[in-house]
Amino acid sequence: MMDGFSMGGWGFGMGLMWLVPILFIIAIVYFLRGDDREDWLSVNDILDIRFANGEIDEKEYKRKKEILK
Repeated sequence: MMDGFSMGGWGFGMGLMWLVPILFIIAIVYFLRGDDREDWLSVNDILDIRFANGEIDEKEYKRKKEILK
């Protein structure tokens, strides 16, 4: 007699069996994709670059630096 929980041996254990490979694939994709945050420039970096390139003058540079503090 089936009690409704055993499901012929294909119940809860089978669900966990699929969870491990799925988590493994997600981990591989995450690590292969890498972390792009190190390539991002901060607002202060962008301001420094604009000043160095001559896009903004010293007065504007100092004013914006003060605002960003």
